[in-house]
Amino acid sequence: MIRYTVRLADLNRHHFEVLCHIENPVAEQRFSLPSWIPGSYLLREFARHIVSIRAKSDGREIDVEKVSKGTWCCRGANSSLSVTIEVYALDRSVRGAYLDGQRGYFNGTCLFLCPEGLDQQPVEVLLETPGDLRCESWRVATAMVPKDVDQNGFGLYRAENYDELIDHPVEMSDFSDAAFKVAGVPHLLVIAGRHRTDLERIASDLTQLCEAHVDLFGRPPPFDSYCFLGLAVGEGYGGLEHRASSSLIFSRDDLPKLGQPDIPLDYQRFLSLCSHEYFHTWNVKRIKPKTFTPYLLDRRAHTRLMWVFEGITSYYQDLMLLRSDLIGSDAYLSRLGRMLTRVYRSPGRLKQSISDSSFDAWDRLYKPEANSTNATISYYSKGALVALALDLTLRKDSKATLDQVIGELWKRFGEAGIGLEEDEFEALCQEISDLDLTSFFDLAVRGTKDLPLAELLTAFGVSLEFRQAKGPNDTSGLPSSKSEPSLDLGVRFRRHPAGLELMTVVDGGPAERAGMNPGDVVIAIGGLRIVESNLAKRLVRLESGETVAVTAFRGDELMEFSVMLVEGDRNTCVLETVQKPKTAVLERRKAWLGS
Repeated sequence: MIRYTVRLADLNRHHFEVLCHIENPVAEQRFSLPSWIPGSYLLREFARHIVSIRAKSDGREIDVEKVSKGTWCCRGANSSLSVTIEVYALDRSVRGAYLDGQRGYFNGTCLFLCPEGLDQQPVEVLLETPGDLRCESWRVATAMVPKDVDQNGFGLYRAENYDELIDHPVEMSDFSDAAFKVAGVPHLLVIAGRHRTDLERIASDLTQLCEAHVDLFGRPPPFDSYCFLGLAVGEGYGGLEHRASSSLIFSRDDLPKLGQPDIPLDYQRFLSLCSHEYFHTWNVKRIKPKTFTPYLLDRRAHTRLMWVFEGITSYYQDLMLLRSDLIGSDAYLSRLGRMLTRVYRSPGRLKQSISDSSFDAWDRLYKPEANSTNATISYYSKGALVALALDLTLRKDSKATLDQVIGELWKRFGEAGIGLEEDEFEALCQEISDLDLTSFFDLAVRGTKDLPLAELLTAFGVSLEFRQAKGPNDTSGLPSSKSEPSLDLGVRFRRHPAGLELMTVVDGGPAERAGMNPGDVVIAIGGLRIVESNLAKRLVRLESGETVAVTAFRGDELMEFSVMLVEGDRNTCVLETVQKPKTAVLERRKAWLGS
């Protein structure tokens, strides 16, 4: 058995101390720390956060030699060996480790050295009770199986092997929590960080939502308990899936107020995040590509199927809000319109296929740069669009649905623990539907042309229209009553103390033709100061075809550009149900949307 001890060594210096103890080491015993964490496809090289490392065997110090970027070798050990590392932890993201006077959190990939050759051995983890007075009210939340813990959750835990060990993140803080059951299985919602919300309301809504997921895949769910580990912040959004838990980071303003009866857009956003990560419990944690079975955590693991695991999950995340009756069909179509808008505002969709996007995740999606929007497409958003088109195609042209495909994936691969070969998803769709879907997948997955989505939606009594954005912050899929044309600079920006910093300059747009660059800080248009709040007001007073002086800093150099304004592209998607459709169309829509 491998035994780990985790100690909160220094809250002010953000140091965890982690001891790994093994019996009967080999003559040259190696230990390694993963380069990446499953679910986040970037080589993060967690070993870079190790501050110190030392080793003892039977009470005597022995040498530790670093032999690669994340591997150390201990020589001369006798009957037992203990290796202790100190880890700097100040990463608030869902992928890292964090420690200060308010909170402790970690993923096992950041803290737990893996003894070479022993990764299949059972594991025990001791979470030491912190001695610092600031931690008196701290409790532990994790999906790891407790063996002998105190009332606050500190103590001994166990895992079957190293793979399971690093798949259970740990939260330690004075968090709020709410317990509920789904399909008879205990679930726990944990929220750390400052917040004021209605925990009982969230637990009730999550119960409905999670029940819909379980209904799709079948009962019982593949875990004995489940934990949503949440961190409320001022600004932030993201999640990471695990086998029996998920780590979430979200704006505290996304949480519902006490007594709030409706589900506003902010709260929908929070529920959609929970839905996405919960769906991953089946799709990618258990139904996974062959290249992930097993995970090789010291190198990239390429697959062209990331769109299947992230794109299909992104499609279902909001569909499950509808199926669980948390939102209605109009709200669902509005959310779907926002997702489509993200795709149609990405020029890179016409240059990179989602097959290539999946393969290139390690070097492109997780390493965005100024030109990414022009050259690449996300397998999340475009993958969700393809999942939508596939579901509608199956429903229209056969008796099959994407639900059936997902269910069969679970039976054949998820429950069986078999990795999915690169061509097996497409083959399964064709088998279940009895359709020749070759041309569909050639266009949707391996091609870069837009899908005939408007035509598909029409067959379900839903219209797809495109309008101009009402302003730089308009991402809504809602109709617009605005009649006058909207002008566009062809840029994407963020706030800057001096004005607006250009993050992206769109291919072929007015700013690019004028010679502007990403990184330029726009301070004036037409001789008038520009900030985010007045940009739309400035543009509405100008005319399409008019050339205007744009003043900007490039580094510390003040420059002026002559930009000819044009009307913005019609790339904001609006979905609406058609009133009084034909009977066959209405039946299809009811089967898809329930209305």
